[in-house]
Amino acid sequence: MSLRSRLDEDLKQALRAGDEVRKGTIRMLLASMKNQQIQNRAPLDDQQELSVVDKEVKVRREAAEEYGRLGRPEIVEKNLAELSVLQEYLPAQLSEAEVDSIIREAMDATGASSPSDMGRVMGIVTPQTKGRADGKLVSRKVRDALSRS
Repeated sequence: MSLRSRLDEDLKQALRAGDEVRKGTIRMLLASMKNQQIQNRAPLDDQQELSVVDKEVKVRREAAEEYGRLGRPEIVEKNLAELSVLQEYLPAQLSEAEVDSIIREAMDATGASSPSDMGRVMGIVTPQTKGRADGKLVSRKVRDALSRS
């Protein structure tokens, strides 16, 4: 089942169940996908759809952090609820050990040994972790690994 059809089916179930958070989040996600499709002037492939989901997850995570700093717990709670719904549509997340392993392999493949090699390592690591690990976490781990070597 494609992500789009899964979203349509989940939206129907949320409407029947009266689940406002799930209904609103799925509608927002479908609208974001439609906007991306219009911007691309072509239907989205599976990778592009996942990219939209990943972008929305990032937006919710950052919003929750920012509103937490501003002392707005009700908005943090709303963003975290939407975040949990969105994460259901991402592929299984990589563990930190798996991310470390991917980074080590990329460092070995590129011969990277200093922080100036970060771009080469990230070029290999990013496609393998996109949508499966937080980009900030991956970037931080690559930076740490390169500064230790």
